Amino acid sequence: MTRGSFERLAPVAFGVLVLAAWQGLVWGFAVPAYLLPGPAAIVAAFFAAPRLLLGSLLATLAVTMVALVVAAVLGGAMALLMELSRLARAAIQPWAVILQVTPIVAIAPLIIVLVGNPFAALVVCATIVAFFPVFANTAAGLAAVPAELLDLFRLYGAGRRQTLWLLRLPAALPYFLAGLRISGGLALVGAVVAEFVAGSGGFASGLAYRILEAGYRLEIPRMFAALALLAAAGIGINTALGAFAAMLLRRRGEG
Repeated sequence: MTRGSFERLAPVAFGVLVLAAWQGLVWGFAVPAYLLPGPAAIVAAFFAAPRLLLGSLLATLAVTMVALVVAAVLGGAMALLMELSRLARAAIQPWAVILQVTPIVAIAPLIIVLVGNPFAALVVCATIVAFFPVFANTAAGLAAVPAELLDLFRLYGAGRRQTLWLLRLPAALPYFLAGLRISGGLALVGAVVAEFVAGSGGFASGLAYRILEAGYRLEIPRMFAALALLAAAGIGINTALGAFAAMLLRRRGEG
């Protein structure tokens, strides 16, 4: 096997070792499942109600994906608007920072009450969490064009629109994709936090509600199974967005 194959298998091997050690310690010390279930109990809890947990996972992923798309569109558009207008930069930047530093758990109940529609409210909460990385990275990419390339475009008489379309936007693409990859995980976090708040109010949706429900019923293995699904979803989103970014950048290089 090549070194690259070993590197790809290393995370899997490490995970298997951790799970084996976890299961061994649970068996060795006879830890009750209501305190700390082992991997075997967690897998059994998942297969006891797979449709319920997978249906809740799909509900959470629906909120996450919609929020990620909205955050990408809004973040990219706001960054572009800031690049085009100093007045827009002065107006937008402080509010973007305010959104970043505002704890979503503090304002989620208000958003849910004001929006009314539960799904739309969850999307708004997740979008607020996911917005800033796309916005900040895209703005940084638009501003990071080398000065010598800008001088070259001016030398050849390129207008502001041509410079933006042919130079600034292509230069900002890697920054935008990096921000999108960060926002994918944050959109999932925002969706889960909003679902916790909505679930506490009686709105049954998503894996966060299943975690709350399992906790209230002391079904700890099912709670861990829901957490494992969330972790797997986060890894899947990050991997998919990384592959998407690599594909776009490779095609741009070939072009």
